[in-house]
Amino acid sequence: MTKKRDRRITAIILAAGQGTRMKSSHPKVLHTILGRPMIAYLVDTLKNLGIDDILVVVGYQAEKVMAALRGDGLRFVVQEPQLGTGHAVQVAMTAVPVDVETVMVLCGDVPLIAGDSVECLYRLHQEKGAAVTVQTVELVDGAHYGRVVRDEQGRVLEVVQAKDAKDRPEVLAIKEINTGAYCFAAAFLRAALRELTPSPVTQEIYLTDLISLARRQGQGVEALRDADWPNLLGINSRAELAAATQILKRRLNAQHMAAGVTLVDPETTYIGPLVTIGRDTVIYPNTYLEGHTSVGEGCLIGPNVWISDSVLGDQVVVKMGCVITESRLAEGAQAGPYSHLRPLSDLREGAKVGNFVEVKKSTLHPGVKANHLTYLGDAVIGPGVNVGAGTITCNYDGVKKYQTTIEAGAFIGSNTALVAPVTVGEKAYVGAGSTITEDVPPGKLAIARGRQVIKEIKKRG
Repeated sequence: MTKKRDRRITAIILAAGQGTRMKSSHPKVLHTILGRPMIAYLVDTLKNLGIDDILVVVGYQAEKVMAALRGDGLRFVVQEPQLGTGHAVQVAMTAVPVDVETVMVLCGDVPLIAGDSVECLYRLHQEKGAAVTVQTVELVDGAHYGRVVRDEQGRVLEVVQAKDAKDRPEVLAIKEINTGAYCFAAAFLRAALRELTPSPVTQEIYLTDLISLARRQGQGVEALRDADWPNLLGINSRAELAAATQILKRRLNAQHMAAGVTLVDPETTYIGPLVTIGRDTVIYPNTYLEGHTSVGEGCLIGPNVWISDSVLGDQVVVKMGCVITESRLAEGAQAGPYSHLRPLSDLREGAKVGNFVEVKKSTLHPGVKANHLTYLGDAVIGPGVNVGAGTITCNYDGVKKYQTTIEAGAFIGSNTALVAPVTVGEKAYVGAGSTITEDVPPGKLAIARGRQVIKEIKKRG
């Protein structure tokens, strides 16, 4: 296998199950690790190995799984009802091209499997010319996993499911277990799948039965005992999901630190796999960077910051408590403390938003300052504008959204309401406490507030 396109391989990912031990109404493979569905990590691994034909078997909430993976160039087949792993592959094989030579089968709930593990499994399969090659690991306690039964010469005879071995203590005592990753010769797989029968105990059709079937037919069966067991076991519970998150978090954080990023406390910093960070950036504790987020060089982020799908230029400062989503902050921009940048917020060079400022679908041009208690929605704010504390753009009339435009060098006094659609002209002034409903011409002062009245207070009694 190489990173070049190889049309002789189809990878089948089993992702039809509900995952009852997760105690969830969501498909198991869509539970997230660092902001991404667990199955997406396996898809990435296969694509990085040059496997382009990836077939995902879906079942429980199939539409939701397909929607989450749409755009990744995957193909899908629906397993309904779900009658076991063997049945899943029977369904999938109807969509495997006839000229495929090798079929890989992997589980969608094993997100941490390394490319080297998949590569080694495939290489052994090819070198031995086997009909079936299975990946195995040794555990102190085999738990609910299928046990790998070998003969006196060490050859694999069969894999016995734990549920089918309740009366076979000698099998349950075996420490070598099947991980659920296989390579099959496609011709053998097509023929042998027709001979599988349901388990008398569970009524499921097991893919593992193909191992004993291959032995009876005199076909080659190989097993790759992989030492990387912590990354090869499926996620079946919330505790295992949390453990996988910690493993991946530490792995990614180590890579960023090695590349010149300072993580003040790596144990409380969560960085997604698609995030890029420039050198000399400093990230404080309890920070979450997710999605397609890019952070430039020399930035300062955190603590207690959450950023997703956003682009930060060089020398950006994000202070404590900020939430930033689908936004852009150009070089030298600042946000916070406790700012909320909602989707399509665009802070240009040197723009600043401060304490409890919310921005939505707005462009703040270079040098804009909105330092306190302000809402800017559907707005275009020109260079050098100062927005006073308590200012809001009234952009929604209950039916439609409207734009506010504040031109370069304007000054907006505190506690101003700008009722859109409205334009404040270049270098215009708006007096504090005004409600502006009409355009303000350039260079003019607008005041729209009731006249102050002072009256005597009548004394009681």
